[in-house]
Amino acid sequence: MRIALVVPGGVNRDGEHRVIPAILWLIERLAPSHDVHVVVPRQEPRPARWPLLGATIHNVGAPAGSLAHRTAMLRTLVRLHRAAAFDVFHAFWGGGPGELALLAARLCRRPVVVHVAGGELVYLPEVSFGARRKRRRALARFVVRHADRVTAASGPMLDLVSRAGGRPIRIPLGVDTTVWRPEPPRPRPSNRPARLVQVGSLTPVKDHATLLHAMARLTAAGRPVVADFIGEDTSGGVVQRLARALGVADRATFHGFVPQRRAVPIVRAADLMVVASRHEAGPVAMLEAAAVGVPTVGTEVGHVADWAPEAATAVPIGDAVALARAVDDLLQDDARRLAIARRAQLMAIREDADWTCTRFEEVYAGLAGAPAGDRLDRTPAGQAS
Repeated sequence: MRIALVVPGGVNRDGEHRVIPAILWLIERLAPSHDVHVVVPRQEPRPARWPLLGATIHNVGAPAGSLAHRTAMLRTLVRLHRAAAFDVFHAFWGGGPGELALLAARLCRRPVVVHVAGGELVYLPEVSFGARRKRRRALARFVVRHADRVTAASGPMLDLVSRAGGRPIRIPLGVDTTVWRPEPPRPRPSNRPARLVQVGSLTPVKDHATLLHAMARLTAAGRPVVADFIGEDTSGGVVQRLARALGVADRATFHGFVPQRRAVPIVRAADLMVVASRHEAGPVAMLEAAAVGVPTVGTEVGHVADWAPEAATAVPIGDAVALARAVDDLLQDDARRLAIARRAQLMAIREDADWTCTRFEEVYAGLAGAPAGDRLDRTPAGQAS
């Protein structure tokens, strides 16, 4: 099968920096059996092509969001199809990539799959996250209504797509367990402070402030905790300054961007993964932690909402008091923490990156030979629409 993947980025030549691991894991698994072409707007500033994990990356090189970008992306997709016809177009994110993949698929009379994986259907003005313009949200709703298949990773995202008029299929972006190698969850040592870890760029939607306030409450209550923050700082030092103001800077380590190979031991050493986000499609970081035996306490978003209470602990969004209490409760009850960790690990292993690839292949096969725009009722084996 010849597959066109349309992605916003994350496919750097070295496969390590400026990448989206979940996309790379899918490419790596699709490429041995399929002819995979990945079209990206601006991984590099100039047009270029390179091999990656068995696929071919086509970097358009136009500024993202510009008319030139949209035109160049569309032309590239149509040109590649005319050179050798694609069987299916597959977009990651229902915004720009989804719009372009839908248009290209209709021009080429081929089916299109759209994975909704961000804030394309929401706008959170308090943290400037999502599609700020109503027109952008309207376009995303148009995409999910007209794509041949729409997928999303978690229950809250499925609800968003359904409210937008789509009929989504649940396909989490599973973890590569050869990288995040499972080990049995470990009891928490009592002779050191509890270790927390939060993974995600330092942006307002990840709400690091709520975790820092929770840490301050735990510290004031005499509960020794330290935290590792993994993620690029896009806040200009705002999060670090808040840590100092709250008196927890000496308990917080800001690692910045960390490649996967270096992130694994940091996450594995934690007692709890914390997700404080105001919106998440997943997050994949929670699945990575689960795979290596680390359970999650977090806000009621994405997988946290899906897995609670058996395989995660969920608290209201933005509630530092509830987050501190939930963290403290699990740290004081290690048997419960380990029970949650074991259930989470089983779920992460069962729906790993191999599982994700198989589900997408089933979606492609279900659409093969179907007319473009034919919204079939068939769904992948074991899935509900």
